[in-house]
Amino acid sequence: MFVNKNLQYLSDCYKNQKYDKSGNLLSGKHGVVLEGSSRSGKSIAAIDFIILLCTRYETNCVINIIKETYNEFKTTLYNDFSQRLNDFGLENPFESKQEVAQFKIYGNKINFLGADKPSKFHGAQCDYFWINEALSVGKNIFDQQEMRCKKFWFMDYNPSATEHYIFNSILSRPDVGYCHTVFTDNPFISIPEKNKILSYEPTAENIKNGTADDFMWKVYGLGERGQITGLIFKDVTWIDEMPPDLKLHTGLDYGFTNDPSCLTVFGLKGNDLFAKCLLYEPIDNAPSLSEAMSNTGIEKHKPITADCSDKYNDTEMTRELKDLGWNIKKVNKGKGIVWSIGLLKKHKIHLVRNVNVKREQENYKWREINGISVNEPVDKHNHFFDSLRYSYMGSMNNKIMIKW
Repeated sequence: MFVNKNLQYLSDCYKNQKYDKSGNLLSGKHGVVLEGSSRSGKSIAAIDFIILLCTRYETNCVINIIKETYNEFKTTLYNDFSQRLNDFGLENPFESKQEVAQFKIYGNKINFLGADKPSKFHGAQCDYFWINEALSVGKNIFDQQEMRCKKFWFMDYNPSATEHYIFNSILSRPDVGYCHTVFTDNPFISIPEKNKILSYEPTAENIKNGTADDFMWKVYGLGERGQITGLIFKDVTWIDEMPPDLKLHTGLDYGFTNDPSCLTVFGLKGNDLFAKCLLYEPIDNAPSLSEAMSNTGIEKHKPITADCSDKYNDTEMTRELKDLGWNIKKVNKGKGIVWSIGLLKKHKIHLVRNVNVKREQENYKWREINGISVNEPVDKHNHFFDSLRYSYMGSMNNKIMIKW
């Protein structure tokens, strides 16, 4: 009988855990990272592992399953769970309900949680958790869930980035296991699925047919980390600190609960643009944001250019920050986002190293329609770059200049 490589690794790591009488891990792994190509069986293995836990090892545990948004469960894991529950002859709530936020297998509770609702994780205790497509889920969600997880966790992803907190601060841990798989490790992959992935390989025939794609082959064929195509700021230089004696300008993008509030300074030296992210975290009220901004060293009387969205939250936040003494100016967005992006791209851009900025730089891209890139950015992974645009637009008025 064939056992998926991912499932075998999960099972081995789980069974090899050894604890002392106080519950401290003596040997083995607290968690597992499954990295690999498309259709290598990562998600199905994770589902099978959950079914294994519920039918063989546990009777009253809590398992949290996390994706970037709750709605994404309906188009992905709903179908996968439904299929595997039927295969194992287990009760299947997905056949009778359009929406399943939680269900049970032999008394074990399984919850579906979207990372777009971070407040849910502050009290979300569990015995196990699984983060599906983990590159899209922020470190704050992982940290909140890990500190409330009693036994074991695991995550999976296609490596569609070259820099991420998972690579930097999770895979390096001795208590975290790692398993790499590709589509050829999965004997159950269908011929059309396999042929589609193979069509990305840059062979002479695929190049002739117009299907070859270096990024798609590297990430979804070989399961290697790669840079997304269509990046807006593809060529940047990473630096350790801002050069001295720059006239700096400050920009602020509001984030509230789901997205980070981002405070950025930038300065010009000839055609070179230098920028540094000072603050990057979700903050949903003016007093807390005011305190966080003060902690960066920015003085209240120095002008800051902020988002001027018509949203009530943006307007109210600006007013409250002004009441708290901040010199906030609403940005004049001029001819629009594409125009202001073009202004930035005229410069040679140097960014101070920051894991959040790096993640945005590697994921902020132009929108595609039917595989064709259009002149419109995807409204995602853009909080730092929006704050940079606001500060740049403010500098064009020759009003927002500060020394750093």
